[in-house]
Amino acid sequence: MPSPTHRVAVVTGASAGIGREAAKQLAAQGWRVIATGRDAARCQTAEAEISAAASGPPATFIRADLSLMADVRRLASEIAALTPRIDILANNAGGMPARFEMTAEGLEANFAGNHLGPFLLTNLLLPQLRAAAKASPKGAVRIINTSSDRSEFIPTLNLDDMQNLEGWSCGLAYCSGKLANVLHARALAGRLAADGIIAHSFHPGTVDSNFFDDLEDSTRAHTDTLYKMPVAEGADTLLWLALAEEPGESSGGYWFERGPRVANAVVDDSAFIERFWGESEKLVGGGSST
Repeated sequence: MPSPTHRVAVVTGASAGIGREAAKQLAAQGWRVIATGRDAARCQTAEAEISAAASGPPATFIRADLSLMADVRRLASEIAALTPRIDILANNAGGMPARFEMTAEGLEANFAGNHLGPFLLTNLLLPQLRAAAKASPKGAVRIINTSSDRSEFIPTLNLDDMQNLEGWSCGLAYCSGKLANVLHARALAGRLAADGIIAHSFHPGTVDSNFFDDLEDSTRAHTDTLYKMPVAEGADTLLWLALAEEPGESSGGYWFERGPRVANAVVDDSAFIERFWGESEKLVGGGSST
């Protein structure tokens, strides 16, 4: 395994919550961390905190909104200019919508931020991931998608209308995006097996973070009653999937508390996954290099 100082982790949604905690712990272990966030003030605070914890290079933060595909393309270009290799890509950014919103690019904002942005970013960073994989043991290079148990709450993803533009609700939008995260990891597992690159998704649990800051009132009434675990506990499975030996021995899994969790049944439908991939490519406007 290359030394930590030569390994690079890209962590999206690292300005707060489990993304910031994971980035901080990786930096403390000597990893070079390239992190993303949307809010300028939170990014600045997180960059200072992560860099202060680093035992190797200081963290680099890049502001980007993953619901905007133009921003994703810019982000990928800036990351590529910073490093020729990526050993860990943690697709962690995401959120639950308080309202229906269309982006300037004509995409439903929540599905775009939860799935389409990470989907496109992963595709655009494959050259760096493959470069790292060529110089590393099989299974050392990994893609980790932060999903949710809400991926299990709907029977399927409507491939004719993945953004739920007909019959949209905040709950359906979030469940659809989180199911897409699990499907994305499973699809990547097959596509990247020959490269020795691993892909997994996981449910972090209910975490005490800013995730709950912008919710519709009815959703907040429910989430306010829930126990919320400390951020470090929520980041534990993400870090385990990124670093431990066991997750490197398989790919395409869905995990919770360091153990396998039964995914939505549609995740085992290979024909469904192939069409899901194609529909995702159509929505992001290309950019796939798998």
